[in-house]
Amino acid sequence: MRARFRKRTARHAPRISVDLAAAGMAGPGSYGWSSSNWSGYAVTSSTPGTFRSITGSWVVPRVGSRTPRRRGSIGPGALGWVTLALGYGAGRRVRSGTDTAYSASWIGIDGFRNSSLIQVGTSQNIVRGIPRYYAWWEILPAAETEISPSLYPVQPGDTMLAAIAKQPDRTWTITLSNVTRGWTFNLGGLRYRGPQTSAEWIEEAPVVNGQLSSLANYGTVTFNPGAVNGANPQLSPADGGTIHQAGRRVSTPSLPDADTDGFTVAYGAAQPAPPPS
Repeated sequence: MRARFRKRTARHAPRISVDLAAAGMAGPGSYGWSSSNWSGYAVTSSTPGTFRSITGSWVVPRVGSRTPRRRGSIGPGALGWVTLALGYGAGRRVRSGTDTAYSASWIGIDGFRNSSLIQVGTSQNIVRGIPRYYAWWEILPAAETEISPSLYPVQPGDTMLAAIAKQPDRTWTITLSNVTRGWTFNLGGLRYRGPQTSAEWIEEAPVVNGQLSSLANYGTVTFNPGAVNGANPQLSPADGGTIHQAGRRVSTPSLPDADTDGFTVAYGAAQPAPPPS
């Protein structure tokens, strides 16, 4: 079946890490980083070309009403890095409509301390009180490309399998399968020239129309199992990171599971339990 795409205005901006102790945001769990739009786990390397493939699995969460928004810009510690990294507005929150908030679950390569990123995932948004779910892929600096919801539908409770891989001819392939609904989206021949120095499994508050969105209340999402270069990523607590918005923590990952290839991330400040191995 031929894939159909539609360009979206949402962008999943690269995150710049922050020392938790310096930012005064330390909490339960020995997390290694914090940001105003990413939470989850990222494995990194100082050697270019390290990460050639990543896989991940998650269940699409059902989004609910979010905590009422605090007016004003994002406070210190959740940072004006958005402007510094990509020239977006200085951390302003999306204010259009009533009860509007966004979340995205995805896997990707790069984006950690650099402005390159190849990624694929699902979005779970509330726009003016109406939930919306869809799949997408993206290679920065281009905007997100929505995967046709009529051909590739996504609903809460669907189990997703995702993979990104570099091929022998140096092109890249993105694959996303909805196990529950029985479809697979495959896109090959992609040109990507990022440094390949990080791989990540992320729950995100995306940048929408140039502004950092409020994170939708997604409940919990479990990424398990995950792999990099076809092997166990051997996640450690220091690979984990949290989202802080308006001076409070709004997304928190668990410790890695016992076999170090998965975790659960939860909306809010409480640390969830890791999933069974």
